[in-house]
Amino acid sequence: MKQEALEVLRNRRAIRSYKEEQVPSDLLQKVLEMGTYAPTAGGRQKPYIVAVQDPDTVKLLKKLNGRVMGNEDADPYYGASTIILVLAPKDYALADLDCASILVNMLNAAYAVGLGSVWVHRSHEVFEYEEGKALLKKWGFEEELQGVCSMALGYAEGEHPEAAPRKEGYVRIV
Repeated sequence: MKQEALEVLRNRRAIRSYKEEQVPSDLLQKVLEMGTYAPTAGGRQKPYIVAVQDPDTVKLLKKLNGRVMGNEDADPYYGASTIILVLAPKDYALADLDCASILVNMLNAAYAVGLGSVWVHRSHEVFEYEEGKALLKKWGFEEELQGVCSMALGYAEGEHPEAAPRKEGYVRIV
């Protein structure tokens, strides 16, 4: 039995406050690599993973995501210096499922290497804005892509949160 893996799955938590310190390249690469090993429908590997560490682009993504929320001054990425996006072709029917699988692998990998992370919504809308479309073009994507999900990544500010108690009747074996 792989106790270490079970421990990671049991103890990973959403982190909503980050230190300004940038994620080192070696740890970022480990998290990204684990995303590439997530299950995808038919093993087709249709999604794309984009790690953003450029401060100006991080700032723009925060602004666009905040715009979706109705407040461009908000920081939906909680001060994280790295944002990871998972994108998929617009015509791909299983985009949400594949991208969620990839993001969950990276969330767990982040905890395993000593980093904090949190899933951040509103990626669909971010890449419908002209600025979002311009980013995709700048990054060299020629096919039409949609933002599916994203995450903040960095060093947690503060204590690691405790798990909430599991609800009664969560699992049933029939």
